[in-house]
Amino acid sequence: MLKVLAVHNYYHQRGGEDRVFEDEVNLLKSRGHRVSQFIRRNSSPGQLRNPRAAAGSVWSRSSFNELRALLRSEQPDVMHLHNTLPLISPSAVHAARAERIATVQTLHNYRIFCPNGMFFRQGRPCEDCLGKFLPWPGILHSCYRQSRTATTAVASMLATHRAIGTWSSGVSRYIALSEFSRSKHIEGGLPASKIAIKPNFVLADPGEGRGEGGFALYVGRLSPEKGLRTLMRTWEQVGSRLPLYLVGDGPLRAEVSAFAAGIPSCRLLGPMSGDQTLELIGAAAALIVPSECYEGFPRVIVEALAKGTPIVASEIGGLGELVTTGHTGIMFRPGDATDLLEKVEWLIGHPGTHDQMRSNSRTEYELKYSAEENYRTLLSIYDEAIECTR
Repeated sequence: MLKVLAVHNYYHQRGGEDRVFEDEVNLLKSRGHRVSQFIRRNSSPGQLRNPRAAAGSVWSRSSFNELRALLRSEQPDVMHLHNTLPLISPSAVHAARAERIATVQTLHNYRIFCPNGMFFRQGRPCEDCLGKFLPWPGILHSCYRQSRTATTAVASMLATHRAIGTWSSGVSRYIALSEFSRSKHIEGGLPASKIAIKPNFVLADPGEGRGEGGFALYVGRLSPEKGLRTLMRTWEQVGSRLPLYLVGDGPLRAEVSAFAAGIPSCRLLGPMSGDQTLELIGAAAALIVPSECYEGFPRVIVEALAKGTPIVASEIGGLGELVTTGHTGIMFRPGDATDLLEKVEWLIGHPGTHDQMRSNSRTEYELKYSAEENYRTLLSIYDEAIECTR
């Protein structure tokens, strides 16, 4: 059995990457692998404004030394990196390299090229930093947490590790969540031969839902790049024909709360537990994913497929690979409230097709996104990483 060291810097506000990290650790443990962990947690979302913390995000000497010691004591076959910003830093790659340990890194977002990690600025996709040695447009526009100081810290980290070959030669294998993500990282300069595709998954099969709730559902961060304003403009027209429930929290919470208060058929439920969210997904008539940024692989999509819930998603980034119009859901033009309205009205008016989509969605999950299928793919990537490190 392989021994794995899993490395992750938790986000200040818990999100999908944190849950993916935990699910992969538990998946490996459930199959009998020995998994050790190196974890850090953000204490403040604005800590990169501090010069000392900013320097540590480029190269954390403490993380480097602690990881080397842990690698020596545990002797894992592979180290699997998830998020390293800001407390761990890419020095983790060099710690593994010094100990001749294979390194796999999951590309949950576009952080290697984009300071805010989303290729998103001023309400639309932005690739101004893609391919640039120093992502200076991000600094100019204060793209990381709307702080030029913090963005400069992230940009310095990116440029430093591009210069010393961390991304190109230090990592043994990368995991992209979609073909779209893979293509963008290749365009940015990562070696194509090092990037495999492994989607997100659901660790424990939640079982198929019944879709009896009679409502549409949004699950995710309440923030502009997620398309919340487009969703709200649409539901001003949908109204009581299909109630809308919203699960999550974020910077647009006050705006979304005011919107929901003015439309009786809309309810802002706030953050909920994983089990509560799954129950709602299974009862929903449809999951709405109105993102206007390049999503990697929203975990909520695979949860909807597992529950057999049709998905109405914007056709942007990798989402077009995950939802097939007329089969598992419907796609609409990102940011286009009128097009979203037309697609929702079509779904309301075709209950027979809706039922077939439920069956198709569940089948799609069983074929592509089960824990067992994910486990086989993950082990194959680990094997490749180990082989190329010998």
